[in-house]
Amino acid sequence: MRKFFVKNILFVLAVNILIKPAWIFLIDRTVQNRVGHAAYGTYQALFNLALIFQIILDFGLNNYNSRIISQKPDSLKEMFPVMLSARIVLILFYASLVFITGFALGYRGWELGLLSGVLLIQGITVMVQYFRSNIAALHHFRTDGILSVTDRFLMILICGFLLFFPATAKHFRIEWFVFCQVGCYSAAAIISFWVLRKIAPVRLHFKFHTGGVLQIIKESLPYALLIFLMSIYTRADTMLIERMAGKEQAGIYSAAYRLLDVGNIFGLMFANMLLPLFGRMLAQKDDIVPIIRVCVNMLLPVAFMAAVGAFFYGTDIMHMLYPASGVYDGAVFSWLIASLPAFCMMYVYSTLLTASGDLKILNRLALLGVAISLGVNFVMIPRHGAWGAAVTAFITQSTLALGFIIFASKKNHLPVNLKWTFAHLGFFGLVIAIGYGAHLLPIKWLLQLGIFAVICLGCMFLFRFISVKALLGLFKKETA
Repeated sequence: MRKFFVKNILFVLAVNILIKPAWIFLIDRTVQNRVGHAAYGTYQALFNLALIFQIILDFGLNNYNSRIISQKPDSLKEMFPVMLSARIVLILFYASLVFITGFALGYRGWELGLLSGVLLIQGITVMVQYFRSNIAALHHFRTDGILSVTDRFLMILICGFLLFFPATAKHFRIEWFVFCQVGCYSAAAIISFWVLRKIAPVRLHFKFHTGGVLQIIKESLPYALLIFLMSIYTRADTMLIERMAGKEQAGIYSAAYRLLDVGNIFGLMFANMLLPLFGRMLAQKDDIVPIIRVCVNMLLPVAFMAAVGAFFYGTDIMHMLYPASGVYDGAVFSWLIASLPAFCMMYVYSTLLTASGDLKILNRLALLGVAISLGVNFVMIPRHGAWGAAVTAFITQSTLALGFIIFASKKNHLPVNLKWTFAHLGFFGLVIAIGYGAHLLPIKWLLQLGIFAVICLGCMFLFRFISVKALLGLFKKETA
């Protein structure tokens, strides 16, 4: 199972490395530079407002569906029309509630028009995610990996043309960005459903069976609550900044958070694959420890490298990507990236708790995260703006990561491996030393950063987090 997982995750990583960084740095970043911090900050605040209410849009159905289908694949044909019907009802209710909330928060005119576009994007996206959750639950991970970048690939082609073709580039507006997403995500939804039909016996029809829909929603309630709480402590910050510190500060935070999203892309890919994998392994009582170690060994050292690199070169990186940025922007970026190791641990251990059905623990920890995030943000943002929110994010995510590790280990009886733990801590200390040494070299910062990255990657092999022999073995035929 470990070999199957690693081969598939490497394929998915390769596909996403080719597409998603290009989307973020070539398209999303360029849009912000083109329209300005204020316009993009408003868009991002509205987008995060929509994400906070994702509890209603998703209602935990994806996690519930993935867990059930991975354990009982034959139930897909019966569940599909009921789940599809529930999706439509939730999308309509979600859009109405978020629009009313936006109006109550003081958004008017152009801002409400922009919010309508964001809500349409979210509705289409959740349909894509539902189709993909079935494909992943059936363990077609490579197919799901390709589908996960379809919308971004289309955006690179279409939005890229609008951004870089001289006749349209000088007139580009944030509304165009929204229109492009609506079109590209719609195409991705059509493609995803077509692929699902090739894999499983499903048809595009609805079954508005009230009892069935209500039963699924009832069983999904714990998952829905979890998503809602997680949305608050991960996405409310941009909206709070925009309301309490201004659109410019929200734009600065969004610019820095974009780079954290790059790191989180890869953690999310692990989580998306681990949920159905853990679900089936736990049902079959397989040993999950080797899979956990593989994931941590692949994610945590790279996250440590990113955090240390951001500490030494945060201002330089932000200035390279956003020419108008300065030391303050770099500090915001550094604190946000410092939370990446915590995110990576959460993607592994919180997914394990989700797969084992320990929703009570997850929701209690998420509630703690909300309390920390909102409590500290209401103090920090009025005084320190985006920087205060970045520090709060680090505190919140680090606390939660520790909680997820402790409870997941306790509930699943994971053995304590001090040698493995101290190896990661030792690697982190070594990365700091390498970063400090590279920073002192009398050469340009990009060369310093390159030397730092190469040495740290080499140390990953030295610490045996990655084995050349094991990687080569992946591509050999399995023996009976």
